[in-house]
Amino acid sequence: MGRIIALSNHKGGVGKTTSVVNIGAALNKLNKRILLVDMDPQANLTQSLGVENPENTIYEALKGENELDPIEIQENFHLIASTLDLSGAEMELSNEAGREFLLAELLNPIKDNYDYILIDCPPSLGLLTINSLACADDLFIPLQPHYLAIKGLTKIIEVKEKVKKRINKKIEITGVFITLYDKRKVLHRDVVETINTYFDSKVFNARIRDNISLAEAPSVGLDIFRYCPTCYGSIDYMLLSKEILKRFNDK
Repeated sequence: MGRIIALSNHKGGVGKTTSVVNIGAALNKLNKRILLVDMDPQANLTQSLGVENPENTIYEALKGENELDPIEIQENFHLIASTLDLSGAEMELSNEAGREFLLAELLNPIKDNYDYILIDCPPSLGLLTINSLACADDLFIPLQPHYLAIKGLTKIIEVKEKVKKRINKKIEITGVFITLYDKRKVLHRDVVETINTYFDSKVFNARIRDNISLAEAPSVGLDIFRYCPTCYGSIDYMLLSKEILKRFNDK
């Protein structure tokens, strides 16, 4: 049965979508069957993998107009695409019975086809994010090493606790990782120390260094391993992904 991991941080610019793409690609390289789900109306995950104008998206599926239609990016590496139309879903689905469980109902029939399902949550804490947390086993939080990023954590932890209490008792924050890291900056080192103190063993040792190739890869619709397999971005996301498997005792 596929383990469902939601990646969420309502603060933009922390490398969330980049992380979904490249953790997924790294796990796929480690012989895992991967499904990525783009729950962000900006559809950056979809665009980052070179998918343009998909016929069937998560939007139509949430509205009950069709079933989920995974797009094959590579062998055992699939995507559920998003669209700008998804921005209207929160209002359109607001009166739907069981609206918090729509994504869970869609994923249940196919999750056994995958080892890991990674959900790219939108940078908000509305219905789309609630749907993502309602079906997830784990919540990963990518963090930029800035003090404002730490201050913004309170809200997402609060929402996670409400979801755990009322909707999904199994969800836990099981992973926190640092993005856009530069060890030469005292601020970055200080913030990482604070994050380690707060989250303790939940913080992954691997840190994603600031790397121009990670910014360039989406422009050509590729993950970092196909775009530049020897750069820091490839090295760091592979280390992080191996650490994820170790944490889950998945060899």
